[in-house]
Amino acid sequence: MQEPISSAQQNRDSLAGEMRAASRVTIIGMILDAVLGVIKVIAGALFHSQALLVDGIHSFTDVASDLVVLGVMKISRQEPDEDHPYGHQRIETFGTLVLGSILIAVGAALAWENTLRLIEGNVDTVPGWPVLVAAALSVAGKEWIFRYTRHVGLKIRSDLIIANAWHSRTDAFSSIVVLVSTAGAMLGMIWLDVFAAVVIAGIIIHIGWKFTWDSVKELVDTGLSHEDTEMLKSIARDTDGVRNVHELRSRRMGHDILLDIHLVVRPEISVSEGHQIGMQVVAGMRDALDNIRDINFHIDAENDEDQPLTSERLPSREDIRAVLARHIGELPHHSRLRLHYLKNKVHLELFLDEYEEKTLFSSANIRDQLRDYPWFGSVRVWVAGP
Repeated sequence: MQEPISSAQQNRDSLAGEMRAASRVTIIGMILDAVLGVIKVIAGALFHSQALLVDGIHSFTDVASDLVVLGVMKISRQEPDEDHPYGHQRIETFGTLVLGSILIAVGAALAWENTLRLIEGNVDTVPGWPVLVAAALSVAGKEWIFRYTRHVGLKIRSDLIIANAWHSRTDAFSSIVVLVSTAGAMLGMIWLDVFAAVVIAGIIIHIGWKFTWDSVKELVDTGLSHEDTEMLKSIARDTDGVRNVHELRSRRMGHDILLDIHLVVRPEISVSEGHQIGMQVVAGMRDALDNIRDINFHIDAENDEDQPLTSERLPSREDIRAVLARHIGELPHHSRLRLHYLKNKVHLELFLDEYEEKTLFSSANIRDQLRDYPWFGSVRVWVAGP
């Protein structure tokens, strides 16, 4: 009989498969970017198109970003370890931040250079028709690699791969701008070529800013949207046994979501029932959002947002048994003591097996002995029948 595969092994296999898929699509994209970049830079230089030349430089930034992706993905897809119990996805976020910063820097430099050319008015050369061919090849190639890369990114749930796909899509957009501007320059509006170069540089800056800002928000633990947060709260409130929900906190790590939630339940239920209610909430939330990686739930017997926090100085079980022994006597060995810590008071429930013990350990007697203790709330004594 074949032994079942452990969850740890499944996780390792999944990470390895994701790494292979990410590497394959990135290498294919990198080769395409390099080929298109060479074609566009040479064609732009030979046939007098500043827009195509800038577009070629844009393609080379794609090559640089592909190298970043390959390096970052190898590290970020490692298994969680002792030093990184939540995994290494934040390295992927940092890689996206670096990629966005590179795009902003390159776009700003190109925009500045071509804006100066427009202001100075030294534009007097009409682009040649091969510029149109090179731009058309770029549009077709980049649109194909965009669709392929985005499909893989969604499949392996990688924001970095998806970001790289959209970087490819911007190259396709910029090549369309080259097509339009070149046609306009050939019709007599020579300045359109340089103007298009500024527009393409602006596109590069815009995409770079989006990547950078999204990464910064994740690195500072920005939570889910208000709509998703309310949706998750509604799922928890609608779960049988949950009285209220408060302090739902969320953050992202790569594509994954981490949640912390406090659930208010009836104070008299058992610990195991409270845990089971929490597991039902977890199941409902995972059904709603499939990229939730971890949910920490805290079971509350009361809403501690409305009540003062339970004092850390309230007596423990052993402290209370010692107080009872000092004032009344040792509790019978077969008795059970249940404690409820509510509203900064301790409420006692005592379960006795022998009816004769009721006289000594009666509710009235315990109440009289403990009434002067500031932590004492109430007492109930349950006695088994004779």
